[in-house]
Amino acid sequence: MDVLITVILVILVIVVALVFDFTNGFHDTANAMATSVATGALKPRVAVGISAVLNLVGAFLSTEVAKTVSDGIINEGENGVEITPTLIFAGLVGAVLRNLTTWYLGLPSSSTHALSGSRQR
Repeated sequence: MDVLITVILVILVIVVALVFDFTNGFHDTANAMATSVATGALKPRVAVGISAVLNLVGAFLSTEVAKTVSDGIINEGENGVEITPTLIFAGLVGAVLRNLTTWYLGLPSSSTHALSGSRQR
């Protein structure tokens, strides 16, 4: 039974991670492409396409930003916390809710800050 619960939780984590990725896309694309669209240099559809392609390429080229952001945020091991699917799920849900709230209210925010701010202490 424990294995079934773990599998269900991992599937939920994957689904919520995809939702976070979607909110990250519409949240941060606006920040990155606003000037290009506002000045008329790019049409909105082209700007979103360029942003999508470059975000995908960037994800395959390097994980250095993720390593920099995560370094020292959570102490793993004997004196730290155990990283479990439940912990990851909670962090992702918090980040998605922050992304959606700041988007709805029109507040500037970074998805990276939303993710690191949703961690448990």
